Amino acid sequence: MLFNSTDFLIFLPIVFILYWFVFNKSLKAQNILLLISSYYFYSCWDWRFLFLLAFSTVLDFYSGLAIFRSSTIKQRNFWLLLSVIINLGFLGFFKYYNFFVESFAQFLGAFGLEAHPATLSIILPVGISLYTFHGLSYVFDIYNGKINPTTNFVQYSLFVSFFPLLVAGPIERATHLLPQVEKPRTFGYNMATDGLRQMLWGFVKKVVIADNCAEYANLIFNNSAEYSGSTLVLGA
Repeated sequence: MLFNSTDFLIFLPIVFILYWFVFNKSLKAQNILLLISSYYFYSCWDWRFLFLLAFSTVLDFYSGLAIFRSSTIKQRNFWLLLSVIINLGFLGFFKYYNFFVESFAQFLGAFGLEAHPATLSIILPVGISLYTFHGLSYVFDIYNGKINPTTNFVQYSLFVSFFPLLVAGPIERATHLLPQVEKPRTFGYNMATDGLRQMLWGFVKKVVIADNCAEYANLIFNNSAEYSGSTLVLGA
């Protein structure tokens, strides 16, 4: 689901109305609504990768608790390394497996050694870098004593998967976003209109400016050998 799609223009008002005018009496209900909405938003791309998002969330939630409750440096280091290795392992596999296998085969070929790399048709999960580093930043903040871990799994899950950030970023630190998830929110008309104004300006920049510029930039870079240096600069 793209932010500038018809689906999103239906999805967002529904979530907005339910959030502010149906579930506004309960912080827990609001957070559950946002969490379900975020998972639905992500599933519109490919529901199978919800399991990867959920696994990463569970891993870092319990790693954070384990680090905080550890009585020795050795135990703290173990849980930190476990989170880092597994998270970066998944990220590296999905993003770079084929690249490294093919590069290694070319390297062997330079020495006259023939290799038949077993490459896979790997789909890169949307937003995997963002939610991976959301979780890792949370674990590192706990390890460095900047925050205490939350014991509320729903609130932590929402911090990781909050749909406005899930596929486009930016990466938010837990010290900034998590306290906003944990405390009650009240509707403010001025803030709502300001937010809608910013969204509208964002849509203008995306749909009117960026998408139209992209047609020319793609044309230039897809046929870069045919153009002069000045044209390539224009494309950039």
